[in-house]
Amino acid sequence: MEQLLEWDKQLFIYLNNQGVDSWDPFWIEVSEVAIWFPLYALLLYLLYRKLSRRGFFMAVLCLVLNVISTDQGSVKLFKEQFQRLRPCHQEDIKGQMRLVKEGCGGQYGFVSSHASNTFGLAVLAGLILMPFYRYILHLLLLWAAIIGYSRIYLGVHFPGDVIGGAILGSVLGYLYYLLFLLIKPNKNA
Repeated sequence: MEQLLEWDKQLFIYLNNQGVDSWDPFWIEVSEVAIWFPLYALLLYLLYRKLSRRGFFMAVLCLVLNVISTDQGSVKLFKEQFQRLRPCHQEDIKGQMRLVKEGCGGQYGFVSSHASNTFGLAVLAGLILMPFYRYILHLLLLWAAIIGYSRIYLGVHFPGDVIGGAILGSVLGYLYYLLFLLIKPNKNA
């Protein structure tokens, strides 16, 4: 385990140091939640257009439960249990990394809540909409991966934090998709 943590730290230092000052504002914005509100609105619109009224409400219920689960699960089940310091709180690497934004969030980083939330949303919404939009799951997973990378770029998460969050979010997103299949009104939802 110590060797894995060391590799994770070295990969973080490498990826984080690939940053360029002129790109910093872009990656700060990518990592902000509010900038993605139009995407969330678009996803709700697509669900509304393609599902029955009851199917839409069941999808929204699953999405809300998914967001709560990924957000709280990343904190209660992982961050508070593992208590792995974020890179920006580790004295031994502060001089080797770029901390792009002011402050770096809470003390603990495993798993990344940004990654958990976005991958959960990507998997759940992507699977529900995939019968109607062939590549939407791929596009949403790419979006989630970009947000995950932004956390490494900014200096607030190790790659392992992001991968752990991606796995947690993807598993929960898939489980809520299965729940959606159980509660949707009919095959054409």
